[in-house]
Amino acid sequence: MSTAEHPHRIAVPPLVEGDRLDQPEFHRRYDAMPPDTHAELIQGVVFMPSPVGPEHGRAHVPALVWLSYYAENTPGVETLDNTSTVLGPKSEPQPDAVLRILTEYGGRSQTDRRFVRGVPELVMEVSHTTRFADLGPKRDDYERAGVREYVVRALEPDEVLWHVLQDGRLVVVAPDADGLYRSRAFPGLWLDPVALVSGDTRGLRAAVDRGLATAEHAQFVDRLAANRVTGG
Repeated sequence: MSTAEHPHRIAVPPLVEGDRLDQPEFHRRYDAMPPDTHAELIQGVVFMPSPVGPEHGRAHVPALVWLSYYAENTPGVETLDNTSTVLGPKSEPQPDAVLRILTEYGGRSQTDRRFVRGVPELVMEVSHTTRFADLGPKRDDYERAGVREYVVRALEPDEVLWHVLQDGRLVVVAPDADGLYRSRAFPGLWLDPVALVSGDTRGLRAAVDRGLATAEHAQFVDRLAANRVTGG
């Protein structure tokens, strides 16, 4: 139905790569775009990455397996896939995955029908054609918002870049001496980067199993449960 048939209806402008918008206007336009549109607002600028290909899709699966397996064994946390996340008035990225502490267990973010609002504790991106944005302006947005850990599974070249928030900056850290990364935000979340790059989901779960068996993970689960009992 045309706007001519409804003269009082105001047409919503389309999203255009490079537009500078605030978050409410960005999402107003995003809602009016065709359903297959993929767009993000990063530092007030519209990014419209190209559709993801098979390489990205293959790399995305083990990343989700790793995070969701930990969440299944850690009451009070959840993994979300490709969810629009409002970090501030000029920021609405759509991370490939997030791991967040649920609000009722003391987490910093909330969910509603449309968004994650607030700052997830851990954000993950699978970075291929979006490498520049993921390791540039998007990382800056996550840093500014206070994301505690930012994990990038990059392709071409294949590598894992684990960032930790230190003194207000997201800095890349090396794995421990045994080659594993150990999360500081989520005790017991251990990552075998070789398994992630190779898509070895059994190896990913085996590393997490080792983390789940630690006293640190048990204490974390107890803390989350205490937050739930006391209302945070």
